[in-house]
Amino acid sequence: MLSPSISFDEAVKTEPLNLENIKAPIADDMKEFEKKFQASMKSSVPLLDKITHYIVKRKGKQMRPMFVFFSAGLFGNINESTHRGASLIELLHTATLVHDDVVDDSYLRRGVFSINALWKNKIAVLVGDYLLSKGLLLSLENKEYNLLQIVSRAVKEMSEGELLQIEKARKLDIDEKVYFDIIQKKTASLIASCCSCGAASAGCDDREIEKMRLLGENIGIAFQIKDDLFDYEKSNQSGKPVGLDIKERKLTLPIIYSLKYGDSSEKRELRKIIKNKKATNKQLSNLLEIVNESGGIEMAKAKMNEFQNNAFEILSQFEENVYQKSLFNLVRFTTERVK
Repeated sequence: MLSPSISFDEAVKTEPLNLENIKAPIADDMKEFEKKFQASMKSSVPLLDKITHYIVKRKGKQMRPMFVFFSAGLFGNINESTHRGASLIELLHTATLVHDDVVDDSYLRRGVFSINALWKNKIAVLVGDYLLSKGLLLSLENKEYNLLQIVSRAVKEMSEGELLQIEKARKLDIDEKVYFDIIQKKTASLIASCCSCGAASAGCDDREIEKMRLLGENIGIAFQIKDDLFDYEKSNQSGKPVGLDIKERKLTLPIIYSLKYGDSSEKRELRKIIKNKKATNKQLSNLLEIVNESGGIEMAKAKMNEFQNNAFEILSQFEENVYQKSLFNLVRFTTERVK
């Protein structure tokens, strides 16, 4: 029993984080989901089956389907529609990862070879297209038009976000407003669609679906800021090379804040390194030091916590149950993870 002076959400925030423990209330649903997700990728073409089997074998944390199930559970109604929503989200997400590796000319994904590394770009693009089409058919064949509308909006925004980032990276004119516009579209829109799909599958009305969309949007923004912060850690377990964003000329929040609030000499040095397309490891180390000393990292962490607290505030409006508790901890996991 909680002490009268400790609230439910405060108690949850002090619990040690373990993804398997967080997943416990939906463990059976996730096992069933994995079977249905694999079935949703089936093809009569042996090459496609070989590639999709490879994709399933190297699956990640599957946090996005978890958001779908927890969101439906929050309203007390995990059902077949929820399973289809989770599969639709994961098909979309997997397709975008396959396409992203082609766009970024990346040969590793989560420490193993990407699809384009093993089967070349042409096949990788076609596999991504196939996964997108399977998601569309899954929705249409089951008349899940509301889920299709939610996810299609996310696809549109993710594409806009990627293109906006490419455009701004070329000009190196990303400010705080543009940064948040990019990550709202690129990352937060998909997590927002997870929470919206979960609520929609549970039969919620538009007001509740919108509240869940806002929850997911705040989680997604906090998640992306955390991901960007990995770029400034000399030792991280994320698998992301230190300084990768800088090498790709992506201006993320720590640098944006350093360029805005650092002293004039720091700003000059930062601009010099950022504009150098062939920055050395020594220059990147110098950049990391400047960003840290100018307070850019701490300011970015504070902003991340602000969005996390927005999510906590929305979650606290729901009835206390195992799904709400797990969602609290899953939100914490997005910003406290080390990889």
